[in-house]
Amino acid sequence: MASVWLTQLLAREAEIQKGKLGMEELLTRVQTAFRSAFDIDSQTVTIETTPSDIPDWDSMGHVTLASSLEREFGLSFDVDDLMAMENVREICRVVQAKLGKVPRDKLQ
Repeated sequence: MASVWLTQLLAREAEIQKGKLGMEELLTRVQTAFRSAFDIDSQTVTIETTPSDIPDWDSMGHVTLASSLEREFGLSFDVDDLMAMENVREICRVVQAKLGKVPRDKLQ
C-alpha cells in the first residue's frame, strides 16, 4: 500500500518537474497555499479570485502567500513574478511558467 502511494507521488512530482501539471491539480495546490497563507476554506479560492475577495490579501498577505506558494511548489519567485501575481489566474500562469520554464506571455 505504501509503495503504491510512493510510486504515485513520485510520478506526480516527475510530471510537475516536466511542466505537465494539469490546470485542475495546479489550482488545487494553489488553493492549498491560500489555505496555508490565509487560514481560509480552500474551496472559496477559484481561478477568478482576486485580492478584493480575500480580506487578508494585502501587501503583507501577498508576501505570506508567495512564501506559501514557494513551499507548496518548491519554487522561488523573483520581483517580476511577485508583481505579475495579481490574481489567482496570474498566479497559476506564473507557477506554470516556473515549473515548465515556459515564458509567462506564452501561457493562456
